Amino acid sequence: MDANHIIVRFGELTTKGRNRKAFTRKLLKNTKEILKGFPKLQYELTYDHIFILLNGEDPKAVSEKLKTVFGIHSFSICYKVEADLEQVKEVAAEIINKDPGLTFKIETKRNDKSFPMTSLEMNKAIAGYVFHHTDKDLKVDVHNPEIRVKVEYRKDYAYVMDNVIMGAGGYPVGIGGKALMMLSGGIDSPVASWLMMKRGIDLEMIHYASPPYTNDLAREKVLDLVNVLKDYTHGKIVVHIIPFTKLQLSVYDHCDESYAMTVMRRMMYRIAEGVAKKRDCKAIVNGESIGQVASQTLDSMNTINQVITTPVIRPVACLDKLEIINIAEKIGTYDISIRPYEDCCTIFTPHNPATKPKAYKCEAFESEWDFASEVEECIENDEIVVIDEHYKNDDELDLF
Repeated sequence: MDANHIIVRFGELTTKGRNRKAFTRKLLKNTKEILKGFPKLQYELTYDHIFILLNGEDPKAVSEKLKTVFGIHSFSICYKVEADLEQVKEVAAEIINKDPGLTFKIETKRNDKSFPMTSLEMNKAIAGYVFHHTDKDLKVDVHNPEIRVKVEYRKDYAYVMDNVIMGAGGYPVGIGGKALMMLSGGIDSPVASWLMMKRGIDLEMIHYASPPYTNDLAREKVLDLVNVLKDYTHGKIVVHIIPFTKLQLSVYDHCDESYAMTVMRRMMYRIAEGVAKKRDCKAIVNGESIGQVASQTLDSMNTINQVITTPVIRPVACLDKLEIINIAEKIGTYDISIRPYEDCCTIFTPHNPATKPKAYKCEAFESEWDFASEVEECIENDEIVVIDEHYKNDDELDLF
């Protein structure tokens, strides 16, 4: 018998009280978007589960996609059968025989208490059948089994579930509103993006391009990162590519080299706030980690932040580089981030940047030219790219 269902369990969503229904409906919507490539699937949302009817779709392929959906605590591949103990025994034995493990545990839950046996009695009956219908040298291990078979009895049918597969956890993306992510091509900002999405925040990305100093390969690197991150959302992310060359050169023309990075970051924040307001983003997010570079000291952050009123969130602020790299490897962005194509910040890095910049000095440099018109020009010339399942198909990639 082939698996015919996947049962999805909620984690943190179960604590949401009256808002629970909004969270679970959002999770169902996101799950359908992520699994759009499996057209035969059917869904049933209940109070504490999503039941996915496979209709012949490959359960392993579906499972790999489900692992990326924020809001899912865990899930299991399962078999829906009649509420008949003999059928349950046969399916449990089949699951255990297919698995290479040698220790197992049966866990039975009776939603229908009218069934004539207790959960413990059913556990023993199923385990006894398994022992007599396998060629493996099996042992029961109730504490740390290699194979865990869960059985859930309902009035008219039973679910027999394979090992529990852990999901991504967190909240469904979008339930917490939308923010604008300052995405470079480095290691930190994709990790910060992932952490924000895990808390249910939908993201649009903003990237600053400085051609000809940055090239098409640097642009492709950023879009490839977004393509990985989209699989953790509802399957689509909007990217704003800002033409930054003119304004960046103006910064270096009018500022002392030690203050160029600080003033440049102030310009980036101004642009980001302008785009965020146009796109109804409630916050700006970046990949800054305290003390990692000169522009990420507390003094620098304070001086840079003063030019905007929109909240700035820094999810990796208190992580060290090794912790950030570990997450990047886990989520699949690390190998893309280390491609040797520099972004606008790394190309123009000054030799001796100020680590304790003063706001009044930045304001003095900025008064030397009409930066506001150049900021507005950057916002007006924003190129919007939508990364979805059509990415790298030139005929279908959405450009606005």
